[in-house]
Amino acid sequence: MRRMLLVGGLVIAWVSAAVSSGSAQEQPLAFNDPSPQRYEFTARASQLDPRAKPHPEIDFVFQRDGKPADNQRAMVDTRVAPQGKLVIWLMGYNPQLFEHVTSYGLHAVQVHYANGWFCKLSQLAPDTDDKYLGKIRLEAATGEDHSDAVAIPKPDGMQTRALMFVKWLAKENPQGKWDYFLTEDGSDLRWDRVIIAGSSHGSTTAARFAKHQKVDRVVMFCGPRDQQETWQGLPSATPANRYFGFSHVLDGGWTGNHYCRSWELLGLHEFGPIVNVDETKAPYGNSRRLITAADVGGNADRAHSSVVPGRAAVKDAAGKFLHEDVWRYLFTHPVEEVGKPVETDPNCKVNRRPRGN
Repeated sequence: MRRMLLVGGLVIAWVSAAVSSGSAQEQPLAFNDPSPQRYEFTARASQLDPRAKPHPEIDFVFQRDGKPADNQRAMVDTRVAPQGKLVIWLMGYNPQLFEHVTSYGLHAVQVHYANGWFCKLSQLAPDTDDKYLGKIRLEAATGEDHSDAVAIPKPDGMQTRALMFVKWLAKENPQGKWDYFLTEDGSDLRWDRVIIAGSSHGSTTAARFAKHQKVDRVVMFCGPRDQQETWQGLPSATPANRYFGFSHVLDGGWTGNHYCRSWELLGLHEFGPIVNVDETKAPYGNSRRLITAADVGGNADRAHSSVVPGRAAVKDAAGKFLHEDVWRYLFTHPVEEVGKPVETDPNCKVNRRPRGN
């Protein structure tokens, strides 16, 4: 395990209000760091929890080509007034994304969870089960028995790995106040203070998990997909107004109607129309469904990744990211502020039957 520190220093302000929960930790979160700075951490999941095991049958391993494959990363910036929300990122580590969300006053972690199964097992989906992938996603996220296709115990599910990481961070970095995201007895995360987020495969798992576990917010970049499945329409523990999606119109998931379909099954049309952020300024009519047609040179692969901070993201002539306001909106827009309901799109095929029928 190693720790990297990027030094800076500014005055820290208090959060205006606590997140409601009913526990003893109801005080507003504030930093009290004698040397305010941005902290970055890396820790191996296998070293944080002796119960953690690899699952090579689904490409869930601790070593790859002689290098650690189970690194998990975290970031917090104690120079910024904390919002009391923890982003759990369900995709590969993205330092530029983490720098953005911590600049909003959010904490952020990326965990090593079972996401290598998709390419192999998605090809084995039976014609008769329209929730097959969703069950695997839920088992990978929870470590509970939801699917016959995999066997992922609790120590290897995203929930427990995130819990063990945050517990380690609370001890390693008391300046970051990571204990704010733990229950009073330390046995679980405060999921009402968690923003579950991801891109592509990760956004799809984030949405599936939020159906099962109530969280503060779901941020879905270029997703969710699982286009032959119907789990997106299941009853949701997380209210529908807390799901936020953003995709590019050249992305194959968009041109194939997969994203619009998932968004409608999630009920996001109840909170406003699909809004093109190139033509409308924040807060985008308070919609939960945002798209862009920014110039990516006609490259669908770049379009897929362009909605997330990083090399594929689109910049203006001055070198500034075009979607700075969009990213802030997705992670911080008040969930109670919603757009007006609209009808479903007849051109977006929603009611898919299982494969082969």
